[in-house]
Amino acid sequence: MRGAGRELLSLALMDARNHTLHLFAQYQQALESGGFAMAPLATVNPPLWELGHAGWFQEWWIARNMQRALGTRCEPAHARLASIEPGADRWWGAQAGPRDARWALDLPDMGHCRAYLLDTLEGTLDLLEKTAPASHGGHRGEGSDDALYFYRLCLFYEDMRGEALVRNAQTLGLALDKGLQAAFTPAPMAVRGPLLIPATVWQMGSAAGEGAGFAFDNEIAQHAVSVPEFEIDAQPVSWAQYVEFVGDGGYDREELWQADGWRWLQGLAAGEGRRGPRYVDQIGIASGAVIQNRFGVPHRMQASQPAMHLSWWEADAWCRWAGRRLPAEVEWEVAAHAAARRGFHWGDVWEWVGTTFRPYPGFAPGPWQAYSQPHFGTHKVLRGASFATRARMKNPKHRGFALPERDDVFCGFRSCAP
Repeated sequence: MRGAGRELLSLALMDARNHTLHLFAQYQQALESGGFAMAPLATVNPPLWELGHAGWFQEWWIARNMQRALGTRCEPAHARLASIEPGADRWWGAQAGPRDARWALDLPDMGHCRAYLLDTLEGTLDLLEKTAPASHGGHRGEGSDDALYFYRLCLFYEDMRGEALVRNAQTLGLALDKGLQAAFTPAPMAVRGPLLIPATVWQMGSAAGEGAGFAFDNEIAQHAVSVPEFEIDAQPVSWAQYVEFVGDGGYDREELWQADGWRWLQGLAAGEGRRGPRYVDQIGIASGAVIQNRFGVPHRMQASQPAMHLSWWEADAWCRWAGRRLPAEVEWEVAAHAAARRGFHWGDVWEWVGTTFRPYPGFAPGPWQAYSQPHFGTHKVLRGASFATRARMKNPKHRGFALPERDDVFCGFRSCAP
């Protein structure tokens, strides 16, 4: 999909919008009778804000963007055309302010938001159909990478917001229909032994330039990295492995935790009384049973399912306890490419790596400057994908990122030999 032309992009954009509306129907069923009123939560956007923002982002970067044909050469701050919705910028744009301020907005109702999403998609598809075909290379009827850049960006962004809707449903404890409940449950893993990856010189990151397709700005520029031989788990750490850490007093042993992680843990214990992973109601040390709340319903997790909803601090503490370490970002990427046929399994949960989120050499922010640059140095890198990630988003070059205390994400980890 990163190199998709007009026809495939058109279908994918419609699919993404249908997925957004289908997911939001779960919120509608649970919350519409109360006017979507709920207590503000620090990690959750207001549901109606989340819905309308998907349409706003697409309209902002495509229909209202007079430089959309320039791709990454677009000037982020250039004047935009007016929105088809007079209140759009105030409700869903930068003017809406940080997450906590969004809860005080006089957001329009569900019908208004749905109409805005349908109208913005119609405008996007009309403009996409008129995009000039590439003057060289590519398949017949495709536009250039520059001409299609914002259509691809908006597709992937809506896929990200779709996963956020699933994540927020988990946070809110919203019950999902049976089909979605089954789809958003990680499968048991085939457990294989660690993999030895030979030393290599790896081309880290994604290529840029016409013909290379789409890449997020934090994946650029491609650069060579010398990687010594290393050993890495074939799959993420399972619940069976994580229960052993809990049973050995992992949440009570300060020496296993970094100082900031220990402070985070003590804050949870004082505030929530929590001494274990998020959403876990019960861990049977003797039996190995883990009861985790999944979309408002307690479920017994299987021993070979990946341990999930763990912060970076918890992942790091487990590795210290096990005499292991989190993989470097480049090690994860090498293994995902070089060891796929040897059993390296990814895509069930986002995976913390040991690397702090920083720009690659030669980094230049893309037109959406708020995406990566403000988070360098403070966030940790998440690699891979989760069961809630759309298939077209799954790419071993993709760099997710989050603050180390985030545990609402569908995240786990794997380890390396020290």
